[in-house]
Amino acid sequence: MADWQEISGGVTAPRGYQAAGITAGLKPSGLPDLALIWSDVEAIAAGVFTTSQVKAACVDYCRQRLQAKHSARAILCNAGQANASTGMQGMHDAVESAEILARELNISPESILLASTGVIGQRIKMDALRGGIPQLVAALSQTGSDAAAKAIVTTDLVTKSIALETTIGDRPVRIGGIAKGSGMIHPNMATMLAFVTCDAAVSSHLWQQMLSRAADQSFNSITVDGDTSTNDSLIALANGQSRTPAITEIGPEAEKLQAMLTAVCQHLAKAIARDGEGATCLIEVQVTGAHDQASARQIAKTIVGSSLVKSAIFGRDPNWGRIAAAAGRAGVPFEQDNLQIKLGDFLLLENGQPVSFNRAAATAYLKQTAADSSVYHDHLPGQRIDNPVIITVKVGNGHGSGKAWGCDLSYDYVKINAEYTT
Repeated sequence: MADWQEISGGVTAPRGYQAAGITAGLKPSGLPDLALIWSDVEAIAAGVFTTSQVKAACVDYCRQRLQAKHSARAILCNAGQANASTGMQGMHDAVESAEILARELNISPESILLASTGVIGQRIKMDALRGGIPQLVAALSQTGSDAAAKAIVTTDLVTKSIALETTIGDRPVRIGGIAKGSGMIHPNMATMLAFVTCDAAVSSHLWQQMLSRAADQSFNSITVDGDTSTNDSLIALANGQSRTPAITEIGPEAEKLQAMLTAVCQHLAKAIARDGEGATCLIEVQVTGAHDQASARQIAKTIVGSSLVKSAIFGRDPNWGRIAAAAGRAGVPFEQDNLQIKLGDFLLLENGQPVSFNRAAATAYLKQTAADSSVYHDHLPGQRIDNPVIITVKVGNGHGSGKAWGCDLSYDYVKINAEYTT
């Protein structure tokens, strides 16, 4: 049993946070496009960002801010323009965005972190942003998480939100999060953004370590289409407003907080994978028997990222050969005679050799799982990310295990991306 419970409220569930989301005129669609997360006090800040050599201005901006100062009070996110590959003017726009918000909030620009999402090569529509920021600040609310979650999406079909609560030192501690992402998802820590708030008191060094570990087991373990974005950002704040003793070193309280942070990130990551562009089902690959966890995760991510595997799942085809081939090219040594593959409860390969299985029943499993998860797009927060297609792979007798999540590859994915800017 998890040592926490799910609660409502998203990023405003933890104490001392407000959020807002408005329509500022950044998106041609006229949908909400400007979001703000605000801490009542200075909060410890940590971030994990894209490893792409082509980075958005907001990524460079945040890295510079976090290197100079391990705290922040606000996260500003615009949707519609990625502000990536926009040169020095793009960075000037990012800096000006922070300065405008700082004046409106009466704080230092150094206490503001930025994120952007949208079309690469397009600068932020600064006139719209300048006019929108006063409205955004005025809209801040302790119940504003849903509005913020709506304002950060692009091709997403649904918003992604979660909040959990546990007890540390006889006091409640909460972590909340919102995220966006649907296509261009293959994080090395796509276009994916995630913002996490926490009301525990944590040292800056430990909070960054916790976030990096959580990212490895969540956002860095999902893939939709194999494309890492210019804007990938995971930003987390911890403001200490739970009034619990500060967590400064590894121990039972730190481990509990780490587990809950990881659970929040995994929920958001799986929600992104399930909402992959054109997807009909979530896929979870579980790998055991590897030399170490990193090797297991690498195999799992290679399998779930295989276009052939993804296409087979969309076609409801229990084609274990594609799974075996993907495992074999993951760059992780193992003896093929030890390879075992299961689809749901169906054993397909044992000791590197095919076994007889009921193909019709395996196909029915794939069809039923996709049908059961189709209600995902009908309501929130009841996302059906708890019912993925399960692929289980064993590669040996090592202690390393890992998971990765993705989605199937449908005809609609090509249509959505072929027409993205046209």
